[in-house]
Amino acid sequence: MRGRAPWWAGEGEEPSGGGRLPWRSSVAVAVVQLVGTRFAAHDQPARPDLGPFAIALLLAGPALLLVRHRHPRLAVFGTAVVALVYLGAGYPYGPVFLSVAIACLAAVAAGRRIAAWSALGLLWAGHLLIGHWLYRWLPPSGDGPASWGLELGVAAWATAIVAASELVRVRREQWARERAERAAAARRRADEERLRIARELHDVLAHSISVINVQAGVGLALLDQDPEQARTALTTIKAASKEALGEVRQVLDTLRTSGAAPRSPAPGLDRLGELTEQAASAGLTVELAEEGRRAALPPGTDLAAFRIVQEALTNIVRHSGSRTARVRLRWSPDELELRVDDDGPATTDGAGEGTTRGTAGGGNGLVGMRERAAAFGGTVEAGPRPDGGFRVLARIPLGRPAGTVAATPEEEGP
Repeated sequence: MRGRAPWWAGEGEEPSGGGRLPWRSSVAVAVVQLVGTRFAAHDQPARPDLGPFAIALLLAGPALLLVRHRHPRLAVFGTAVVALVYLGAGYPYGPVFLSVAIACLAAVAAGRRIAAWSALGLLWAGHLLIGHWLYRWLPPSGDGPASWGLELGVAAWATAIVAASELVRVRREQWARERAERAAAARRRADEERLRIARELHDVLAHSISVINVQAGVGLALLDQDPEQARTALTTIKAASKEALGEVRQVLDTLRTSGAAPRSPAPGLDRLGELTEQAASAGLTVELAEEGRRAALPPGTDLAAFRIVQEALTNIVRHSGSRTARVRLRWSPDELELRVDDDGPATTDGAGEGTTRGTAGGGNGLVGMRERAAAFGGTVEAGPRPDGGFRVLARIPLGRPAGTVAATPEEEGP
């Protein structure tokens, strides 16, 4: 049974955690302390010479730094005690405090702020005690009390270490938050891309398969009675399946070659004529009307508008008994309004989106339309009309149009 970690390991730390020890930095600190202290000793001749015990103390601090990442409390308190023993032995002032500073930085960065502050407080209090009381019994002999200017210098040094440690901690937390935000943004982009591809595949396949399904039923019904009409139905099936395969291939190509330009332009409102022809081949007559001055749409907005109309017509083919649909585009300076009406009634086939025309829905078509409109700040309203039938009403903000072209007389509505 695993026992509790000792107090110096800190909450949530293992006394023998994994990871590589910071050998290089610890050796560098040891070299700085040994060489720097020898140079500093030249200006302090009254202090004892650096004997084996002094060298052991100068090496003990860097040795404790080896565990500063695994056990920051042990490292910061241990280096503070080593520095106090070094000062109590009367050895020359020098870079012996470097180990304490680095251990304090590591402790604060690891979230052990109280331990770091306590160790520094212990070091300062111990220095104050040695310099103003214990100096009588400690080497070097004949030494007097430390000046208060020196004490203020030590306090300023400790404050600077605390400030630097807190700065490092804050900066590391900022880096961690930025990394988390970048990772979350990358996940959002991936989710949005998956959703976009799912919508594209749904719209392409639902429309084409609906046409194929209707024409397959016509072909089967007329195969023996009217072979020529059955042949026409099969021709329509072939054309619809070919177009669906082409659009699916275009969507999948964007997955295989990320960032590459599509081989063919995405469909837009300029292809509404093709859409009405496909609906006509499925037995649905589409009356197209357009009001206002047509604006040049960005590709994404143009595609969304086309898919909304396509999905609305697909729902009529699949789930409405009406064989006539009315599509109206109304342009205004700030908004494009798309309205698709049929006179119903709703059919009972199809448990998916067909139910959305009646009671409760479970399909993705209306959801996809709303998501496409919402991506550009628009809305989609869908539901039964008071006088019967069904209506899909989409509004997409245009903002400041890049350019406008007048609708042709044939496209003008009544």
